[in-house]
Amino acid sequence: MKYDFLIVGAGLFGAVFAYEAKKRGKSVLVIDKRDHIAGNIYTENVDGINVHKYGAHIFHTSNKEVWDYINNFAEFNNYINSPVAIYKDELYNLPFNMNTFSKLWNIKTPKEAKEKIEEQRKASGIDNPKNLEEQAISLVGKDVYEKLIKGYTEKQWGRDAKELPAFIIKRLPLRFTFDNNYFNDRYQGIPIGGYTGIVEKLLDGIEVKTNTEYKDFIKENPDIADKTVYTGMIDEFFDYKLGVLEYRRVYFEDERLDTDNYQGNAVVNYTQREVPFTRIIEHKHFEYGKQDFTIISKEYPTEWQKGEEPYYPINNEKNNALYESYVVLSKTRPEIIFGGRLGAYKYYDMDKVVEAALECVEKNL
Repeated sequence: MKYDFLIVGAGLFGAVFAYEAKKRGKSVLVIDKRDHIAGNIYTENVDGINVHKYGAHIFHTSNKEVWDYINNFAEFNNYINSPVAIYKDELYNLPFNMNTFSKLWNIKTPKEAKEKIEEQRKASGIDNPKNLEEQAISLVGKDVYEKLIKGYTEKQWGRDAKELPAFIIKRLPLRFTFDNNYFNDRYQGIPIGGYTGIVEKLLDGIEVKTNTEYKDFIKENPDIADKTVYTGMIDEFFDYKLGVLEYRRVYFEDERLDTDNYQGNAVVNYTQREVPFTRIIEHKHFEYGKQDFTIISKEYPTEWQKGEEPYYPINNEKNNALYESYVVLSKTRPEIIFGGRLGAYKYYDMDKVVEAALECVEKNL
C-alpha cells in the first residue's frame, strides 16, 4: 500500500500532524524506533502513578487556541508548577521571588529585595559580562547566583560557568511578589491519566509501527509514501555529511519507595555542583496521588555521544550555523518535511510543538 504521508516519530509533533492529515482524508503511516508512542512525553502507569519516563513535563501556554486544541484529547487538572531548590541544608522557592529573597536575606518588602540585588550588582563592578558567571551576577547579584544558579547550570552544561558564553542567560526573571508559580502563562496543568493517552487519541485509527528504524524501513519500502514528515535528527537523516550537531543528554534513575510522600513536591532542584543529579521528580504529586508508596526519578545530565538519545540542543553559534547549512541541504529533498525538536534543532515547550505542527499542517496540506 502507498500512503500520502509517512510520519517518522510518534511524538507530539508527529501525532498532531498525523491526526490533522487523517482528518483531511489523507492516508498516513506512523513509524517510531522506540517500543512505544508519545516520544519524550511518554508516561507509564505504574500501579496508578503516571511516571514521566523522560523527565517532568508540565503543559503551559498563553495561546488559547493551543490550550483548547489539546483539551480535545485530555482533561487537565489544576497543577501549578512550583519547584523548590535545595542548596546544602537550605531550601528555597523558585522562581526567584519574594519567598526566595526573604529566606536569603531575612527581608520583608520588595523595596528591600531590589536594593539588595542592586547593591550586589554594583559591588560586582561588571559592566561588560564576558561569560555566563559574569552575566548572571550582573543580573541578579552574587547570593542568588552562587546558591541557586552556579552549580545547577554547571551540572546542566557539564562546564564551569566561567567557560560558558554569556548569551546562554539573556535574562533571569525576578518576581517581587510572594508567588511560587514558575510559569507566567495563562493556562497550565497536567493531563489526568498522563500524556500517553493524548497521543493514543491523536493516533486513533492510524496505522503505527513501533520498533521501526527509518533507514531500514525506507530501504525495504522506498516508495511507501508521497511525502515524509521526519521528526528525527536532521543531521542523522543526511548521514552527518556536514558534521554532527551537539546535544546534552539526560538519564534517569527511577526508584520505588515505601513511603507515601518522599519530598513533598513534584520537582526539587539540587543546586550544588557536588550533588551529581540536577533534580528529583516525585511523579505522584503531578496528579495529587494518594498511594501509600511513591516513585522518584533522579535526573543526571551528561555529555551526548552520537548514537545516544539526544535531549537538549546546544544552540551556540557554531551549532546554529551548522543547522542552517542542513536547512539549505534539506531544500534538495522537497518531499521531506522536517519538524519537531530534533528536525528543527530547537528546544520546544509542548505548546510550541503543537503550534509548530499545526502551522506545518497548514503549509503542507
